[in-house]
Amino acid sequence: MKKNKLYAAALLALASACTEAPQFITYTEAKDPVPVSERSIAAWKEVGALEAQWVSADSLYSRSEVPVKSATEICRLEGWKGERVSAQILLWTGKGIDGVMSKVKDFKGDAATLDAGIASTGFVRYTLADQGGPDCRCERGPRHKSILVPDMIDTLKVFNMDAQTVRPVWVTINIPQDAQAGMYKSEVQIVAQGEKISLPMELEVIDQTLPTYDQWSYHLDLWQHPSAVARMENLEMWSDEHFEAIKRQMKPLAEAGQKVITTTLNRDPWGSQTFDDYEDMIIWTLRKDGTWSFDYTVFDRYVEVMMSLGIKKQINCYSMLPWNNKLNWYEEKSNAFKEASVSPQSERYEEMWGAFLQDFVRHLKEKGWLEITNIATDERTPEDMEVVVKLINTYAPELGFAMADNHASYRRIPNVRDCCVAQRQLYLTKEEIEERRAKGYVTTFYVCCSTFFPNSFTYSQPWESELLSWHAISKDYDGQLRWAYNSWPHRPEYDSRFRRFGSGDTYQIGSYGRSTLRFERLIDGIEAYEKVKILRKKYAGRTEEMKPVEDILAQMARLKLTDTTLPWHDIMDEARQKLNAASKELAK
Repeated sequence: MKKNKLYAAALLALASACTEAPQFITYTEAKDPVPVSERSIAAWKEVGALEAQWVSADSLYSRSEVPVKSATEICRLEGWKGERVSAQILLWTGKGIDGVMSKVKDFKGDAATLDAGIASTGFVRYTLADQGGPDCRCERGPRHKSILVPDMIDTLKVFNMDAQTVRPVWVTINIPQDAQAGMYKSEVQIVAQGEKISLPMELEVIDQTLPTYDQWSYHLDLWQHPSAVARMENLEMWSDEHFEAIKRQMKPLAEAGQKVITTTLNRDPWGSQTFDDYEDMIIWTLRKDGTWSFDYTVFDRYVEVMMSLGIKKQINCYSMLPWNNKLNWYEEKSNAFKEASVSPQSERYEEMWGAFLQDFVRHLKEKGWLEITNIATDERTPEDMEVVVKLINTYAPELGFAMADNHASYRRIPNVRDCCVAQRQLYLTKEEIEERRAKGYVTTFYVCCSTFFPNSFTYSQPWESELLSWHAISKDYDGQLRWAYNSWPHRPEYDSRFRRFGSGDTYQIGSYGRSTLRFERLIDGIEAYEKVKILRKKYAGRTEEMKPVEDILAQMARLKLTDTTLPWHDIMDEARQKLNAASKELAK
């Protein structure tokens, strides 16, 4: 692959083991395009070497504005055994300071101690974004001004802070499943060049247990992009090193409970919508005698790598309806690759896809994957989807069908094994979802650039990512889909904007497996979903204790999620509190 010298210079891997997350030499972030306020110009003069305070993990904070003093002296967190909980610290310096480090102390309770190793901290990095708005596809400029937002949680252990800057620190605590219930006290220590600040925290471990991520029911489907991994790490496509990098990059996805492996049937089914085209997983060959053969070597290896991480519920294969109708194949006669637009209504389309489907079924049977494999389509017309379903029924009736649908096609096409509807445009009724669930089908929703709020853009408030899963449980969906997990723009750590999509729309996690605020809060929402499901099943006869939770979920279901005039943050915060209160009461 062509070497990106600027990017390679910014991100130098120092780790020796390729299966572990590398460490990096830092890079220079973008300048803040928003002028500093008059308040901060004056306030920075009063700021010393280093200050720190707890702040809400629900909000984004400016790198250039002096923080407003927080009233929170002690961070108080609560969670189930096995749950992952988060908090946020703000650091700021007037003069600039080097060598900043953070460390979490042991969690000490009355009868037990939890090792400090259950917690980690990370410096949050800033990236350029658009200001955002209901129409995310308008041109940048007066309506979508450039801003600087915190997003990626870096793996750096030591950080140098420039003068008159703010730096968030993200704190993550993985409560052990065997932890003793009760109250624990700890602190986060911030040290740098003679400065030392201690920030106290309390953790209440609730006497309920969240299963490990591989046992979660939530149907998470974030589309993977292996070609982007190769470009970002400057690796040869489909090399051994590339597959090792894929494994490292997809590990956080597996640990979020991902259920679906994203594969491609032909080259770049999304028609160059992303910065990196999707390279072939299956090589089609038109022999000299006019017959077809198919090489599944890469497809098989990718599926096997993903399965080794625990992602093995479904294989969704995109797409028999590529966005530009183009197909790519190798032609023996001319000894060259060919590309042509092939209409779904043409005889040639049926000839090519009929041959593929029959051979694909044969191969999937050999691998033992047939029962979990779906032919998947993305936002295509009902008429085109019906053509695909007809061909599947003719040539490969054993295969399943999956679709991301913004045309209500699910009401025209029966037996859709995996149906995902656009959150903003369509709502399946609970009766429809229950009917599908009884057949063993999956029903989810998706958000993308067409939904301004709630969403998980880089400019979205972090709590919006959690709210999406509260929406899922209130509407009885099985989970959610999102494009995409890692379809990065050119340099996402520097600039999250890409074409006319909302900033960060194309990815949810940083390169080299580095998390983001959005991704962490997505996990918080999935855990809340799982907790509700567990309590409903475990305490089916104790409706009185669960009534406050069910009442607020019913309230959420009645309200229009995209209505930004509603106090959604307060509603979600109340739902969190009631869920944890019910968890404690039911544990008695």
